[in-house]
Parts: sequence; structure tokens; C-alpha cells
Amino acid sequence: MSTGRDHKPSVVGFLCTWCAYGAADLAGVSRLQYTTETKIIRVMCTGRVDLAFVLRAFSKGADGVFIGGCWPGECHYVTEGNYDVLKNVHIAKKILERIGINPDRLRLEWIAASEGMRYAEVMNDFGKRLKELGPLGKGEGIEPGALKLRLEAANKLVPYVKLVERERLRQRFKTEQEYTDFFASDELKKLFDELVANKLAVSQITLLLQDKPLNTGEIVTTLGMNASEVSRHLKSATMHGLVRFDEELKRYALA
Repeated sequence: MSTGRDHKPSVVGFLCTWCAYGAADLAGVSRLQYTTETKIIRVMCTGRVDLAFVLRAFSKGADGVFIGGCWPGECHYVTEGNYDVLKNVHIAKKILERIGINPDRLRLEWIAASEGMRYAEVMNDFGKRLKELGPLGKGEGIEPGALKLRLEAANKLVPYVKLVERERLRQRFKTEQEYTDFFASDELKKLFDELVANKLAVSQITLLLQDKPLNTGEIVTTLGMNASEVSRHLKSATMHGLVRFDEELKRYALA
């Protein structure tokens, strides 16, 4: 696959029909010049953009995912779905970071229907950033097999993450900055590590061991974790009856 300036990033864009989609249409009829690598998916509200949609787009080979919605306070629905997608994007970025994918590959922007010029500028800027990052996985130094496994592990965990979000992370703030501060807090980081990150790591390990038994070093190399992390997660998986240590092979295997 090509890299650098000749690489044309593949982008999946989820656009609110009331705002960002209208801006994209305006940019088109105004003949504004902007990157055309985006496959647009029109949604009634960005609040309908599920975490699974984002991870699935990356699993299908997208180099980037773009979400465009109404400005905060201007959602066309009383549910204020743009705040829901803001929360989901924060969670998705944390998951991407945990599996070694640059969170900059996911971008959320507020764009009104009248802002065709802004839409063109944002898409050009996002396209430029993705070219700098390079192809998904390759830009992060992740082998294709390992990338597929990490994304599969993240996808499998979506129902659990939704449960955690509903029971422990669901907050309703009045401003975008309050959401940013909440998800950047030490309290949230500790909670995320405890409830999500550990299960995500175990999910990756169990998927990896489906092929064959492996020792700690082989797991470290494939998953990009340090040895102490892998040992801790293996211990947890063993305690929960998911993994066992094969004394004869001197390797870990599925229980």
C-alpha cells in the first residue's frame, strides 16, 4: 500500500442530514475544492452514530472516520444527540488509543448547513492529517494480522462498553468543554482502566490464543503491550477460567 503524499486515505463520514450533510451539498454545488476520499453516510442525527459503527468502519479498512453534526445547542431534536455523539467519540478515542491506533483518525466537527466553505476546509485538513498518519495500521507500525485482531477485540467489547457507559459514565453536561474536562480527568481514566481497558486487553489475548498456544514474549510482541501488563492480564484471565498455562508446552492456551 502506498504511503506519504501519494497515499489517498479512505474516509467514512457520518453526516447529520440537517447540518453537515447540507454543508457538504452546498460545498458541492458551490464547486469548492476539497478532498473527495470520503464515503458519506447520511444520518438523521449524529446521536445515532453508534460506537460499533466507528469501530466497524476501521475494521473494514477506513483510514479515518469523520462525524459532522449540528453545533451544540442547535440540535434539531430535544434529545440533543450531538452531545451523545460527543461522549461516544471521547470513548471511541480512548479505545483506539488502547489498541495502538492514533485517535486523530477519528474526528468530530460541528458544521451548520450554511457552512459549505467550512466543510471543505475541515475535510481538506482531515485528509492532510490522515496522509501524515499513513495507512491504517501501517502508520502505527502494526502488522495487518495484529491490527485485525485488535479491532475484532474492540468490536466484541462494544455491548459491554455500552453497559459501562450507561451505568458508570453517563453524564449530561451543558457545554462541550465540560465533556472534555470530564473525559480528561484522572477519575475517569482510573474508571476506564478498571472497567474497560483490562477487559479489552483480555479480549485481545483470548482472541490471539485461538490460533495456538503462545508464551508471554510472543503475546507482548503481537499486542504491543509491555511484559508486566501482559503478565497481569494473563493472571486475571487464568483466574476467570479463560486461559490456562500448559506445563508441557510452557505456553499459555485457552482453557
